[in-house]
Amino acid sequence: MKSITDRSITRHRPMWQDFSRRFPDDRDCLASYLALETAEVLEGVKPANLVNIVNKRRSCGRNLYVLWKKQGAALLQDSGLEVIEFVDRGDSVLLFLYRRSELTALLARKSVAIILRKAGYTEPANLEKTLAQLQSRLTEGNFPHEIGVFLGYPLKDVIGFMGWAPLPFSSQGPWKIFGDPRESLSLAEAHRQCRSRKACQLNRCDDPINCLKIAVPQVAVCNGAY
Repeated sequence: MKSITDRSITRHRPMWQDFSRRFPDDRDCLASYLALETAEVLEGVKPANLVNIVNKRRSCGRNLYVLWKKQGAALLQDSGLEVIEFVDRGDSVLLFLYRRSELTALLARKSVAIILRKAGYTEPANLEKTLAQLQSRLTEGNFPHEIGVFLGYPLKDVIGFMGWAPLPFSSQGPWKIFGDPRESLSLAEAHRQCRSRKACQLNRCDDPINCLKIAVPQVAVCNGAY
């Protein structure tokens, strides 16, 4: 299994295409994709991620949508992650991948419950009911902007984006940041570092299934910085 150099992938934000040709086996191909796209969740820095898989052939010749339908559930069995197919329109599937313990703890917070009740959620602390309500809103076609709460974004940024607080827009990161940007930018950097560590791991591993598991965070050293 051929590895690319760390330096060759440190020139830009690590993308799955950097590693796709390293894993010719279908199972390994999908595992490497899911591992990179859930890097922050696997390390416990985020409670959940949204992953959209388009039903089309990739440059490597494989269709991840088809692979997900065939092997996705089995791949996640030992990962520690849980998944809900929020929306499947045939041309793509929107996955919600999460850590139950982390998301349960988040929804139990009083500040989170206040926001979600205002958004119309009847029992914010009830994980199953709340996720069912979120999924229902997505399938109805109106994107629920409160989803940022579930993804672990700073609450000030969620309510600022929704216009529920008079917070000024301060900067554009991976999400729109409102008010004092320091907390948000620090979190965004933590997300970036998770993805970089996962990219280094994928660049060196022989079995990407091992990369798709919740584990004690450990720093992977790369030649350069993403």
